[in-house]
Amino acid sequence: MNNKNSLLRHIPWLVLAIVGACALGVVALRRGEAVNALWIVVAAVAIYLVAYRYYSLFIATKVMQLDPLRATPAVVNNDGLDYVPTNKHILFGHHFAAIAGAGPLVGPVLAAQMGYLPGTLWLIAGVVLAGAVQDFMVLFMSVRRNGRSLGDMVREEMGKVPGTIALFGCFLIMIIILAVLALIVVKALAESPWGMFTVMATIPIAMFMGIYMRYIRPGRIGEISIVGVLLLLGSIWLGGQIAASPEWAPIFTFTGTQITWMLIGYGIVAAVLPVWLV
Repeated sequence: MNNKNSLLRHIPWLVLAIVGACALGVVALRRGEAVNALWIVVAAVAIYLVAYRYYSLFIATKVMQLDPLRATPAVVNNDGLDYVPTNKHILFGHHFAAIAGAGPLVGPVLAAQMGYLPGTLWLIAGVVLAGAVQDFMVLFMSVRRNGRSLGDMVREEMGKVPGTIALFGCFLIMIIILAVLALIVVKALAESPWGMFTVMATIPIAMFMGIYMRYIRPGRIGEISIVGVLLLLGSIWLGGQIAASPEWAPIFTFTGTQITWMLIGYGIVAAVLPVWLV
């Protein structure tokens, strides 16, 4: 009876895998440029969910052997600044925002220029077999090493010189990534008061949400999430009104150079603020 119930629990995942395979088949067999993006989304989501259910579980339990009872550096080193125990849903949001950088934004656009199928296969297989695994393992090793950075871990394992080289390499990679991402952001927001106001409004909204969850209503994630979404929608609407106003539009209109310096300043300030605030 237990074996039967165990098999039945896998049926929905099997159906989901078949749906993903069918959607991917449509992308593969459809000739020409006219293909509905919904097929790509369905294929990616289905395959990602199945991989999360089975492959990530295998890595977590068999390879990395995660221990849910082991205290994390956020608990051990809780200082209210860089180490803060956080709800798993909030933590997921932090990681999702952190990974949604230049690679995931620019990569699919460049890959699509070589055709839908090669880019789709590369993105799906790359995430499942390489990208997600690499991020997961680096985070795991960092947690096991008391929250140390990648360069510090290399230095500890291989010595001072390799560690310094790794830190310098990470620094160069970050410069390249930030330069590409900044170029995209600057081009999108330059001379656009609507977009500029909306993006700027997300900063005080995020800070308000952090203060709300830490001091006003701790643990009310769903509640503040609804408030945050409503405030964000309100900022989008208000941005349109400001863009149409001859008095307010010039105030939020900036050149590319000005936005570049603003991004640099924002990065410096955000790096020193408590993690729960931003």
